[in-house]
Amino acid sequence: MRSLYCSLLALMTLTSCARAVVFTRCELYHELLQRDFPEDQLPDWVCLVENESARNTSALSPINTNGSQDFGLFQINNRYWCDSWNGTEGSCHVACKDLLDDDIDDDCACAHLIFSRQGFDAWHGWTKRCKGKPLPDLSHC
Repeated sequence: MRSLYCSLLALMTLTSCARAVVFTRCELYHELLQRDFPEDQLPDWVCLVENESARNTSALSPINTNGSQDFGLFQINNRYWCDSWNGTEGSCHVACKDLLDDDIDDDCACAHLIFSRQGFDAWHGWTKRCKGKPLPDLSHC
């Protein structure tokens, strides 16, 4: 029984790891372009994602000082935006765990909503490391 448990645990770990993607800068550029991010904003979005999640779809932040946590490529917070396992419903109406897989459609839809309400200032990674600073050169993508 113990070996079955260990095998199942290993399989679950491998499956969850296989569903994570770390994009290259140019891959991210093209993925965002396909999902209706304005081309003139892509340097800001790429900078944001690089500084929030290192382009990793399975990025999960440590618990924040207010008890919330940030999920996925855009580090979307469960206090306001995604639906937590503790029953809180976020404005994006997406389960936080669904922001940790390689399907970034729901991540992008939520990021669009956040941006429409608060702009880039909603993301601390962007305000600290991108706002008013040199942005990634995407001309080779």
